[in-house]
Amino acid sequence: MSIATAPDFLQEMAVASRRRDAAARQVMSDAQLRSQLLCVPPPRPLRLQPTGFDIIAEIKKRSPAEGDLGTLLQSPAEQGAAYASGGAAALSVLTEPERFSGDLDDLQAVSNAVPHLPVMRKDFLVSRYQVREARLAGASGVLLIAAMLSADELEPLFAAAFELDMFVLLEVFTAAELDACLPVLERLGPAADPNGQCRYLLGVNCRNLRTLQVDFAHFARVRPHLPAGIPWVAESGLQDADQATELAALGYRLALVGTTLMRSPDPAAQVARLRAAGTAACS
Repeated sequence: MSIATAPDFLQEMAVASRRRDAAARQVMSDAQLRSQLLCVPPPRPLRLQPTGFDIIAEIKKRSPAEGDLGTLLQSPAEQGAAYASGGAAALSVLTEPERFSGDLDDLQAVSNAVPHLPVMRKDFLVSRYQVREARLAGASGVLLIAAMLSADELEPLFAAAFELDMFVLLEVFTAAELDACLPVLERLGPAADPNGQCRYLLGVNCRNLRTLQVDFAHFARVRPHLPAGIPWVAESGLQDADQATELAALGYRLALVGTTLMRSPDPAAQVARLRAAGTAACS
């Protein structure tokens, strides 16, 4: 049984993802995919500042809640390069095609354009095949959404990522979802390896994926339930430096920022501002 029943938008995304998974397997079998992965270079490690506040900068052409976001975008690759110049710790690329206008080709283009930064596939993943598919397209990490995956479903996806030395951002919305995931996280071991390379992160989304409503105060409400020893990522809703300061003061180590950066006339400077504000609050 799933951690939470997923109606409305999230259910729609889960159904569509399973359909895409089945279609992709018709083009390339899992055995063929695994064979191609033998020729892929190792993924890029995700390492955070020892102290401070980091940004995962997101590239998305469209948002179901906000509409078209690509008016200032020359290309996904150029957007990614701008984020990198602003000091982003990692990049996130939306690959969902139906509601976000994303594509695995965008992921590959960004990974090729910014060879020194890890890139994460952000999508509504439901299978190990899709994790491997992400790696073949240049991803060093993947997003997994607790609200649409049971604990029994999460563990094989984590295993598929770790087999390929990829990191995982596990996203929760409610404290109940987090509680259901904690046994899985406990079995995973440390969130970072002895060299400081991140194996997994814990994200809190302040956007309700069933209604698409954003509530920035949700970060503070969930914070008392978050376990120590895992970097916390604030997802959605971050618009300015004051909010970055607030998140860092709450103990969040990173923020995943998309819409604000996509709409910025100077995304590199905006990444730098958010990062500097959060880091100042940490110190």
